[in-house]
Amino acid sequence: MQTDALLPLPLLLFCGWILCAEGSSGRARGHVFDTYRDIYRGDRLRRESVRPANHKSGSPIMRRSPDITKTRTTKSEQHLRIGDHDFTMRPGFGGPAIPVGVDVQIESLDTISEVDMDFTMTLYLRHYWKDERLSFPSTNNQSMTFDSRLVKKIWVPDMFFVHSKRSFIHDTTTDNVMLRVYPDGKVLYSLRVTVTAMCNMDLSRFPLDTQTCSLEIESCESAAPYAYTDDDLMLYWKKGNNSLSTDERISLSQFLIQKFHTTTKLAFYSSTGWYNRLYITFTLRRHIFFFLLQIYFPATLMVMLSWVSFWIDRRAVPARVPLGITTVLTMSTIITGVNASMPRVSYIKAVDIYLWVSFVFVFLSVIEYAAVNYLSTVQERQERKLHNTLPCTCGLSHPGQMMKTSSYSDVDINAMGNYGATEETEDRRERILVQFGLGGERTSHLMKNQYRYTTLWIDTHSIDKYSRVIFPGAYALFNIIYWSIYS
Repeated sequence: MQTDALLPLPLLLFCGWILCAEGSSGRARGHVFDTYRDIYRGDRLRRESVRPANHKSGSPIMRRSPDITKTRTTKSEQHLRIGDHDFTMRPGFGGPAIPVGVDVQIESLDTISEVDMDFTMTLYLRHYWKDERLSFPSTNNQSMTFDSRLVKKIWVPDMFFVHSKRSFIHDTTTDNVMLRVYPDGKVLYSLRVTVTAMCNMDLSRFPLDTQTCSLEIESCESAAPYAYTDDDLMLYWKKGNNSLSTDERISLSQFLIQKFHTTTKLAFYSSTGWYNRLYITFTLRRHIFFFLLQIYFPATLMVMLSWVSFWIDRRAVPARVPLGITTVLTMSTIITGVNASMPRVSYIKAVDIYLWVSFVFVFLSVIEYAAVNYLSTVQERQERKLHNTLPCTCGLSHPGQMMKTSSYSDVDINAMGNYGATEETEDRRERILVQFGLGGERTSHLMKNQYRYTTLWIDTHSIDKYSRVIFPGAYALFNIIYWSIYS
């Protein structure tokens, strides 16, 4: 082998000597090089012929090593005899229903929406059943754990969430699916799911309400049942009431979670039959403190602010009118803001009752001042008409003389109006004026006019006085009834 490897060197020396001897003969040079090429090709063929039979050409960097992971998976599948069975059929097909136990661990209760009438929950859903086709011999009775790749090759229960809007299996950083097989064929199938499901809420007592929502699990593949009725697959809670576990750190901003519990029922579909359905029911009670700060307290303060106008003089129109309009507009803004964040239900909510009653109280305070102002205007108009109708009574210095005389010719109405102004109020002066008008005996026509005036006269100051008591009392009574009913 070594002699063959050194053979080309003497030949090169010999060919060089021949070239020097031949000189410029081109044909001779071509013949010598052809001779050398044939000799070198034969030498290469001899070297390749002595290589081992299993040796492959090519760079060792470009050669691919076998996939160890695929080799192990293949061995596991061969160990479970996956290829020897038809896993499109359920275990024990044709026999009794296969029992599938379920337990759930709730990781988080994410959101609850009154507008969309739904809730979002993240949970670990675990299934337990026995498939003798997956049994394997084992000396230490240890289970084997697989990922989602084997799940696609065997039979698993066909479950779905009833009334779900959206759901997905987490896949970060890999599919959150686990399959564990025991030597006797028992299987544990676990997956991490986030589901958004419908929750029919009754908001008639909002925000003093308590809501009950349910997550329903059924043996179906799609929106309509198609495969395994209760004759083929029997769903049940594996540990009864203890099949549901929750994280103690679960908390919601608006709700207090009161309790979780599980139930099992049968669902009937006229086209296919009866199906087992598992329920996860939880009760939520709404926190009221947020709504007290954002709705009830502002509404109450606006109502109390409207009562301030009862202590303002009736002639202060620029003070009382803007105060009433401001409170009315503020109440309208509060009502609009609350309804904007709520679903458009066709029934009345508890918060609507409180806000609209408060709005009515604010509106009535504006109407009260409008009535006071109108009656005051009517009274002043009648008073001016009385002044123009009564004859001159100049020279009378005391109203007593006016009451004794039967004639108005010497009485000055202005002198009577200014009498005792420092000791008597304006209301008292108006009463004296009316009594004076009734004292005449000569003019019966004038007497009838003055009697008509007394029937129209009302003490407008008393309206504000009574409103200071009636409005707060009525609103306090409403609050007592409201909170006793809804709390």
